[in-house]
Amino acid sequence: MIEPPANREIFESDIARYWWEDGILVSLSKSPKRTVENIRSNAALIRQITGNQPVPLLIYLSNSPVPDKAARKFATETLPVIYSAMAMVSKPGLSKFIMNILFAVKPPPIPMKSFSDDIAAREWLKQYIQ
Repeated sequence: MIEPPANREIFESDIARYWWEDGILVSLSKSPKRTVENIRSNAALIRQITGNQPVPLLIYLSNSPVPDKAARKFATETLPVIYSAMAMVSKPGLSKFIMNILFAVKPPPIPMKSFSDDIAAREWLKQYIQ
């Protein structure tokens, strides 16, 4: 299990912890069910952290309950506002499962890719650093 670095400022929301590493926002996902309310609150925190600029996100996924349709729709609409790209690091199958749930009807609104290794994920995200 990854832990946030002790030498960085850590930002907390109900659904994740965040910190900066080399121009990439890193997220350690928490397991509560995503709702429109906690996604909205999380997005507000991210806009505050990023100065309201979309940034590349490296997210370490955790298992959490499947969000309802309203939460999935809201998350899909919110992604391009707060992120320029997203690299998901997880156990094999988890990120693909999440992508299938969120983007069953249409492709993701930002570049997204699944990884089982964070080194490859960071390399891929570098192209999206402003």
